[in-house]
Amino acid sequence: MRTFDLAPLYRSAIGFDRLAQLLNEQRADAPPSYPPYNIELVSEDKYRIVMALAGFSRAEIDIITERDSLHVTGRKQKDGVERTFLHRGIAARDFEQRFQLANHVKVTGATFENGMLTIELVREVPEALKPRKIEIGTGGGDVVDHQLASLEQRQAA
Repeated sequence: MRTFDLAPLYRSAIGFDRLAQLLNEQRADAPPSYPPYNIELVSEDKYRIVMALAGFSRAEIDIITERDSLHVTGRKQKDGVERTFLHRGIAARDFEQRFQLANHVKVTGATFENGMLTIELVREVPEALKPRKIEIGTGGGDVVDHQLASLEQRQAA
């Protein structure tokens, strides 16, 4: 029997409840490791993505939502200064990170402070799609009586 490691799915999918759909849509290529990021479940319907973007400024980062995906892109501006590094541990390269969003998950805001990009998301399910409780009547006569009363009211008007 084969076992599947589902951890890669949690790196790029937010708010999905349908695992089968995730398995069908998951890309075959390995998830990118740059820039490092966390996905947090803040509350039942609130999520947060935190990305470490050392060396980037606000002007070099774009956040775009399109249908059911979130694209975060960083394009590092070249300063024209020639540098000789003895050790280069801070990666300041361009990146593009994509996150697949579930139905009704919306980006509510983003902040960039101290090299950390924070993106807030919320799942807003419309009232028409939320589960609703159906009251059970005492018998078939209740429905018929209600329909007759409605008909009488319309005829009287």
